[in-house]
Amino acid sequence: MGWRMRVAGFLLLLIIGIVELDAVYGYIRPPPRETLFIQHADQDSHSPQQVHISQVGQNKMRISWITDSSTPAKVAYGPSPSANAFSATGTTSSYRYLIYKSSEIHDVVIGPLNPNTVYYYRLGDSLSSQTYKFKTPPSQLPIKFAVVGDLGQTDWSRSTLEHVGKSNYDMLLLPGDISYADLNQSLWDSFGRLVEPFASQRPWMVTQGNHEIETIPMIHETPFTAYNARWRMPFEESASYSNLYYSFDVAGIHVIMLGSYTDFDPTSPQYKWLQGDLRKVNRGKTPWVVVLVHAPWYNSNTAHQGEPESVQMKATMEDLLYQARVDAVFAGHVHAYERFTRVYKDKANNCAPVHITIGDGGNHEGLATKYIDPKPAVSLFREASFGHGTFEVVNASHALWTWHKNDNDEAVVSDSIWLTSFSSNPSCKQ
Repeated sequence: MGWRMRVAGFLLLLIIGIVELDAVYGYIRPPPRETLFIQHADQDSHSPQQVHISQVGQNKMRISWITDSSTPAKVAYGPSPSANAFSATGTTSSYRYLIYKSSEIHDVVIGPLNPNTVYYYRLGDSLSSQTYKFKTPPSQLPIKFAVVGDLGQTDWSRSTLEHVGKSNYDMLLLPGDISYADLNQSLWDSFGRLVEPFASQRPWMVTQGNHEIETIPMIHETPFTAYNARWRMPFEESASYSNLYYSFDVAGIHVIMLGSYTDFDPTSPQYKWLQGDLRKVNRGKTPWVVVLVHAPWYNSNTAHQGEPESVQMKATMEDLLYQARVDAVFAGHVHAYERFTRVYKDKANNCAPVHITIGDGGNHEGLATKYIDPKPAVSLFREASFGHGTFEVVNASHALWTWHKNDNDEAVVSDSIWLTSFSSNPSCKQ
């Protein structure tokens, strides 16, 4: 019995050592973190807060901010720190949600602006107000996008934002589920304060997710109330009927933002708008076409399987994207990362878009850790970790996609692939 006990003890120590070794050198799945609440640092009711910018047309920018009291919707701006070369005025609005009443929401469109240029700006009409600055995107390639889905407002979100801020990006694309306010309107305010240091310096282009709907049966039945009031996108410029779907050109890319949670059947305004928008694409001007949508059309995670916003929207609109030779589709919703091959109707197809799920920004609900086994052949890389992506379009033919895993609050490159545009691929031209 003595030698058996010694062997058993040795095996136990070996097992413990392996577990400890894995804990030190292996990857431990990060747990969710609690929702942050960011207070307004300046108690002056006239001081701007929640400042963010978005592109409007080819050479203009929308500046959006909030004040607790009435102040002019005015922006002074220019290429020098004095920020006094030009000025523009805009509109002020507010909204109600149950007993909550928002503060004053200001929107001012400024321009025309020069590309790839730093501008300084001040908000309101006080000469002593804080000076902000932003950089306009380039008018020609190359350009670098940061892509983050399901961001929320936790310490994971903050870590993701810090990594994004260090990436020297030109524009951020967010495929829905922004603040995770989930009916608590004060959390929209908190989120605006959290992202202001980043969203006030580079344009943020967003679309909506399910967490932006915020309806309550028989009590508040209007969807997207806060989203539409706070995050106004340039939908009119692309002849869209709704803030929930739109498109824009930047450098050499045509970007299409779709709405998973508004009608998308063939008789719907969104479907007809998408048909018309794709017809207008000029590959000579924009050799790349990318689409963002919240609910993924391809997904091998066990989370969010069989939802109509994925299954039915794919059945309705996939042909449009395939026929138009869309290069890539970025989605969120599933709190994990997954990259598919070029895929159409569930099969690999060299003339179809690459589908990428990037719903791992840092929200409080945590990660979707379970995947379907065996892995589908069209799924090339999948991992349930927080992180962000960068999409660096180098020229008319080549772009580099990189996924940065948030490993113990450090950004670690974990997946990377070069993509070739369909505009440079004669075999896929129609």
